[in-house]
Formats: sequence, structure tokens, C-alpha cells
Amino acid sequence: MTSRLKRNQSTELQVQLLREGIVESVHIAHAVVCDSRGRLLSTAGDSEKETFIRSALKPFQALAVAATGALDYYSLDDKDLAIMCSSHRATMDQVRQVFHILWRANVEPMMLQCPIPEGKDSPLQNNCSGKHAGMLAVCQQRGWSLDSYLNRKHPVQKLILSKISDLLGMPADEFIVAHDDCGAPTFLMQLSQMATLFAKLSSGDNLEMERIVRAMTSYPEMVGGPDAFDTDLMLQSNGGLVTKSGAEGVQCIGRIGQSLGVAIKVVDGSRRAKYAVAIHLLKQLGWLTPVAAEQLAEKYMERGSFKRLDVVGDLAMV
Repeated sequence: MTSRLKRNQSTELQVQLLREGIVESVHIAHAVVCDSRGRLLSTAGDSEKETFIRSALKPFQALAVAATGALDYYSLDDKDLAIMCSSHRATMDQVRQVFHILWRANVEPMMLQCPIPEGKDSPLQNNCSGKHAGMLAVCQQRGWSLDSYLNRKHPVQKLILSKISDLLGMPADEFIVAHDDCGAPTFLMQLSQMATLFAKLSSGDNLEMERIVRAMTSYPEMVGGPDAFDTDLMLQSNGGLVTKSGAEGVQCIGRIGQSLGVAIKVVDGSRRAKYAVAIHLLKQLGWLTPVAAEQLAEKYMERGSFKRLDVVGDLAMV
């Protein structure tokens, strides 16, 4: 007997790895498109699929810095704000930018509680150090404890949660919270909630979020770095898209000025598959020019001389 799809669910996407045209591996992915009012517009798979938002949360964690006035208080600029939203590659420029935030806020780098990456010698080189530096800057400005800033009950984490709670119209105590790999809290969300957040982020209706979008799109090399999908996508879209990856197959994208957001989850957590899905869906939605889509596909979907990724399936209107 064929199972019936539940409400707000359509056929999921398949990402196939083809070796000389023959399927070798398959990834399953879910994706949704929502507007800033939280209305589901189209879906592939389960719009209510739950997963941790991981690093795609960073632009909203940076809201704590924008909302408290810490940016202006410490004379921080959009480049500093961009590195707070980043999953960076620890290039010299990126590490210096994180240090600049701490230096302006008079916080010692040893106060960073993100782990020191393997083979590195400083937490400044952790790909989440910008986010942590932003949290510490808020704590320093407000006179909050620097030692316990990652605790879920710390004022800076409560502030972040309250911002996200307000954006989604959901009581703060209903969020399921867990620690991300860097030690900061992250949240379990439905894909439709993630898409809604990015629709709101890109809407231009909120001055704090508008500044975050401007920072990310003005300095995309801070958000990712060399050969990072987020950086390449923002560059190829000529400021039309704001995007942030998350670990375990999460990718979120907002169409700037259009109040639309996309959220993607690859079930097995594959990074290569989520990039292929993003390119495929952005082509379908018309959010990328054919030239930009082709250039991104050549970089992220061609896997060498004999292999390539292909996405089977499309978004279905709700």
C-alpha cells in the first residue's frame, strides 16, 4: 500500500552522485520556501522536518550585538559584524578581524570559550570565534559575566533567545536547546521556521537585521572565505541573496528585499548535497542568473573528470 503524504509534505529531493552517468550514491533532502509572515509557499519533502539550525543561526545571534548598541559603543563596523555571522576559514584577515572586536571591547582572547581547532594554537582560529567575540562584546558593554557567557541562563543567551522568540512568535520556553560543537546554544527548529527567519532577515523591515544583511553581503569573504559556498553564492548573486550554512546538511538563504526564505536539510548531513540542492532550487526559483547558476554548478556539482551531482525533484506549490 502506498503511504499517504501528510499535510505540507511533498516528494523529497534526491541528490545523486553519478559516475560516468551511473548512480553510485544517493542523498535525500527536504526544502521549504516561506515568506516573512511564516506562510509556507512551496516545499519538497517535509516542511515540518525538525533539525538543529546550527551555524545558520549566527546572523540572529549577532542581533544581540546590533540590538544593544555594542557595535557603536565600541566603534565596530560592518566588517566586524560580518565576522560575527561567519563560519570562517581562519585566514589571517579573518583571525585579525575577530581579534579587532575583542581589542575594541577590551576583552582578552583567552576569554573565548570556543575550542582550539586541531593543529591550531588559539581559539581565535575556531570557525565560530567571531560569534563568540560578539557575545563577549555585549557582555563587556552590559557588565555581564564573561566567564559564563555560554550558559543557557546567561543574560546574553537569554537576549538571543528572546530575539528569536519574538521573530517566530513562539514562547521562549518552548524552544528545545542543545549545545553546538563550539559550546554555544543552538535550537531545534522546523524547516519552515528556519525559512521564515531568513525571510524576515532579508525583508528590510528591521533596521538591525538590515545592517546584518548589509554586513554579510558587503563582506562575504568574512562570512566564509576562500572556496566557501556562502561567500561564492553572495558574490554570484550580486547582493541579491544572503546565505548561511549550518553543519549536518543545513543551508538557509534569504532573497533580499523580497521577504522570502529557503531552508534545506540533507538527511544524512552531506555538505556536497546541500550545495547541489541550493543551486538546483535557486535555478528553479529564478533567484540566480543562468550564468551564475552555471558557474556555481561547475564548482560545486562537478566532482572531477568522471563524477557529478544531479538533483532529482522540484519544489511543489502549497
